[in-house]
Amino acid sequence: MSGEIDLGGDPAPGDDTARDERPAQSGSAAPDGVPALDGAPAPDGAPAFDGVIHHPTRLTLVAFLSACDEAEFAAVRDGCRVSDSVLSKNASALEAAGYLHVRKGHVGKRPRTWLSLTPAGRQALARHLAALQDLVDAARGAAGSVGA
Repeated sequence: MSGEIDLGGDPAPGDDTARDERPAQSGSAAPDGVPALDGAPAPDGAPAFDGVIHHPTRLTLVAFLSACDEAEFAAVRDGCRVSDSVLSKNASALEAAGYLHVRKGHVGKRPRTWLSLTPAGRQALARHLAALQDLVDAARGAAGSVGA
């Protein structure tokens, strides 16, 4: 049946393509005023978290790499206590965002991969940590005003 157009209905038999049927999310805020993690401005002075590095595994990875210029894949894997596949997936997400540089080479005849934060990655971490600190400060301020 040539010439037919797939309008996104059920996949054809044998089609392993997964379709995401979740509704699109708005850009500025999640329900109940929770700040969005997609890089959109946070409403009403809420902390501006970085959605790329807010994920716990990626935050661990970025924090680990912030302490060095470059680290070998196995050292990062062991230091972050994750599997090869988890590290690889999260490193790819950080690389796509421009926060991580991946360098491949060899030590002798063995292939090796080194990971390092880019300047943009270091800046994103600093901004994210500042937003977390703002959240802590706001919570302490709110707790102090309630008890007064």
